[in-house]
Amino acid sequence: MKEALVESYGFLFEDELIEEILSVGNVQVIEQGITIIEYGQSVRFMPLLLDGAIKIMRQDSEGEELLLYFLESGDTCTMTLTCCMGNTKSEIRAETEKDSTLIIIPVEFMSIWLQKYDGWRSFVFDSYSNRFLELLEAIDSLAFSNMHDRIYRYLKDKVLVTKSTELEVTHQEIANDLHSSRVVISRLLKGLENEGKIKISRNKLEVLDF
Repeated sequence: MKEALVESYGFLFEDELIEEILSVGNVQVIEQGITIIEYGQSVRFMPLLLDGAIKIMRQDSEGEELLLYFLESGDTCTMTLTCCMGNTKSEIRAETEKDSTLIIIPVEFMSIWLQKYDGWRSFVFDSYSNRFLELLEAIDSLAFSNMHDRIYRYLKDKVLVTKSTELEVTHQEIANDLHSSRVVISRLLKGLENEGKIKISRNKLEVLDF
């Protein structure tokens, strides 16, 4: 496990921090499609993603969900970090996009490491910056992009996080992530197929133009 941790975070973290993470962290292997953080949950841990992918969802007042962003190897969820540091309840849902390996860090080490390790402090600030930019992109997409462009960007993002151009995803799952209807998504996917950008099969599709 140390090798995986060093590969994902060694360029940021000091050797002493790596050893502390290994001593206090709890390694978990979680299958695809499992919710690891739920809305309203009191979060007392911070996940470091060693392998796999996680999608972060936000819920509106009517219970409808929207995909905010994906996490990849070497990432953490800064909204979870905010909950940990502020002792507040989660306003997001985190679900594994594929089989994933995490190291779970107890909340009490968050503030200690901020003062103790430059690498951890830089990692936290960079994570906030990266997630903020992704949220701005999500807002821009909602405000300025049509659904055709949003779907295509969504598919390309999934290719990046799953590291495969063949995606096992249904039209309904895409509709749920993009806060749309299955009928609209199916029609637009067919349009992308006619453009030669994707190839549709049963419960899966392949991104051809990437």
